Amino acid sequence: MTGLPRRGFLAATAAAVACPRVALAAPVVLRAEPVTAQILPEGDGTTALLGFNGSAPGPEVRVQQGDRVAVRFENRIDAASALHWHGIRIENAMDGVPGMTQDAVPAGADFVYDFRVPDAGTYWYHAHHRSWEQVARGLYGPLIVTEAEGAPDVDHDITVMIDDWRLERDGTLIEGFGGMHDFAHGGRLGNFARALLSLDSVPQGARLRLRLINTATARIFPIEIAGVKGQVVALDGLPLPAPRDIGDILLAPAQRMDLIVDVTDTVRFDFMTRQGPYELGRIEVSGDRRLRGDPIPALPFAGRPEPDPDARLHVLTLQGGAMGGGHAGDDIWAFNGVSGLPADPLRRLSQGESLRLRLVNDTAFPHGIHLHGHHFFEGDATGDLRDTTLVGAGETRDILCVFDNPGKWLLHCHMLGHQASGMKTWIEVT
Repeated sequence: MTGLPRRGFLAATAAAVACPRVALAAPVVLRAEPVTAQILPEGDGTTALLGFNGSAPGPEVRVQQGDRVAVRFENRIDAASALHWHGIRIENAMDGVPGMTQDAVPAGADFVYDFRVPDAGTYWYHAHHRSWEQVARGLYGPLIVTEAEGAPDVDHDITVMIDDWRLERDGTLIEGFGGMHDFAHGGRLGNFARALLSLDSVPQGARLRLRLINTATARIFPIEIAGVKGQVVALDGLPLPAPRDIGDILLAPAQRMDLIVDVTDTVRFDFMTRQGPYELGRIEVSGDRRLRGDPIPALPFAGRPEPDPDARLHVLTLQGGAMGGGHAGDDIWAFNGVSGLPADPLRRLSQGESLRLRLVNDTAFPHGIHLHGHHFFEGDATGDLRDTTLVGAGETRDILCVFDNPGKWLLHCHMLGHQASGMKTWIEVT
């Protein structure tokens, strides 16, 4: 697979690293600052990154559904930045998009994000200014919203952040962010990948909730999980109507998946490549306890939105990049011949109006298209609810959304180099 080193280097990722889970007092403080992280296994070199509160990734922010959260973002890096709360149906002014919902926070300055979390689920926060570089340097962390009622009965709730880095053998982060080749192709693909786990040891027979988050800036991860029996219960934060067999797991950048599983053996997360499986991380097991016999229940959910079956259709053609994809825009990538944010929105919609977007990928590369402030149906009203959809090269995919959250909302490719070089637009809801 392009961008991966020979087997020996990547196989070293099997050693587990726990991502920090910190009990944070209100108001939450997230201080962006330079950090040193042990990305390579213990005993190998460390990596200079950016992070929050002394760690990369940043601490897990865990709140309860319905809570109002105040987060003071303290920018202590040598560059402007901002925080986006990915997947949350947030108030528009708190969405963290410089140039659209706020100004970028200058180095040395603070900004308070104050918002309510209406939906339980697995979300994350990440830099949204020069994100192709700042996220790759470590400015991200998990945002977990627990159920106010009806939380599933599990023994352990484990966050699994999956990422890749472009490193020298001694752990030094390779620079060259924003390179034309990366932007015009598949993005900045790392040569070292791993799963960062909030817990790395459990009893055999334990029931786990696994919260998978792809935090990479460009890499699509096909994943197999060994040592468990269970089902998928949520995608991109929102519950499925009924638990689903695990099947093939494919996570585009920014996508999430929740599973509830029973542990039968050492839990191993394998990245499936053309060269075979690479172990990203594992959860060790101890003891020998009988597996539960009770079925895995669906997560509680207030209901699915009801889109207008006669929703207007808007065709959005994804254009550009290497190996074809010509367009009339003035950057590498474009939507409908326009690169970057246009002065006028793609569409202006009334609050509650439905729109069907037909995503036509006229490029040689896949794209993970993310809509801020909303979830949408993939396909039609019977499809999965997601906030990020993977559209393969040459593929056409409909998404159907009830735009019920007023404001100016970004729509962009979450291969972050593609966003930086043209593949973004916006929708206004009034």
